[in-house]
Amino acid sequence: MKKFLSLIIGLVFLTSCQGQKETLELNLTKGVIYRQNMTSNSSILQTIEGQRIKMDMSIGGKMTYKVIDFQDDLYEMEVRYESLSMKMSHSHYGVIMEINTEKNDESDIFSKIFGMITNKPFLVKMTKTGKVTEVKGIESLFSDMFEEFPTLDESQKQQMKNQMMQSYGEKAFKGNLEMCSAIFPDVPVSKGEKWNITTQLESGFSATMETVYQLKTVADSYFQIVGNSTIETADKDAYIESNGMPMKYDMTGTMTADLKIDKETGWVSSANISQKISGTASIKGNPQMPNGLAIPMTMNTEMIISDK
Repeated sequence: MKKFLSLIIGLVFLTSCQGQKETLELNLTKGVIYRQNMTSNSSILQTIEGQRIKMDMSIGGKMTYKVIDFQDDLYEMEVRYESLSMKMSHSHYGVIMEINTEKNDESDIFSKIFGMITNKPFLVKMTKTGKVTEVKGIESLFSDMFEEFPTLDESQKQQMKNQMMQSYGEKAFKGNLEMCSAIFPDVPVSKGEKWNITTQLESGFSATMETVYQLKTVADSYFQIVGNSTIETADKDAYIESNGMPMKYDMTGTMTADLKIDKETGWVSSANISQKISGTASIKGNPQMPNGLAIPMTMNTEMIISDK
């Protein structure tokens, strides 16, 4: 009988441990600055009229998020780029662009221009579950960038600004941030439990990302969350302006994420993200290209994020 009772008590204890619920959410402090350091390496392979062209791109950025207010479960944060770097290389032409805002070289015009973005604040509002509800003021970062090119006319400057906004504007920033912030469930979960999150991505083209997240590890100081995503173009028939030509995208892909979340604050302390996307970019017929052009392409990206 004693052995039987011990077994019952042990099973009850084990069940209660397995069923312990964890509240996963942001718990940030007003006045505190939280950091995010990101490095991303991408390989893009395109086939244009039978010719295979490969481009490699490395992007780095250091950002600060200062919590300036918290009301109605919304964090209002003052966000700044501390530094930016970018390197692009072409399979035929070698390095075609290299930018580093931490360089102090007046002759490096591109680094100087991108340096104009750094240390300028813009505002982000975010829920406790990491959903971004508003990005405000990021367009002003790009307002004076192209004044350094006096040979460009106003239409050229506006075209370059529009391209920058497609890649770095409010919608693009929101989607990129939510890849590692909008990861929390709406209710407490147990270790091993899964939940679904939908994210809208805007960087060059619109895409919908559906992710299944899982609470994999509960440690003393952190939670480990892993995610598996599917990515698909939101509107395959929508044309957008790119390099002065209307283009549409038909892309699908996958993403895996392994994130460590600070147990006290909910801030991402480290993340490893791997993304694979493939499909076709199509240029609409125009006077220069009456029949248009379909460009098969694949994009593989590895991203590392830390709070250091």
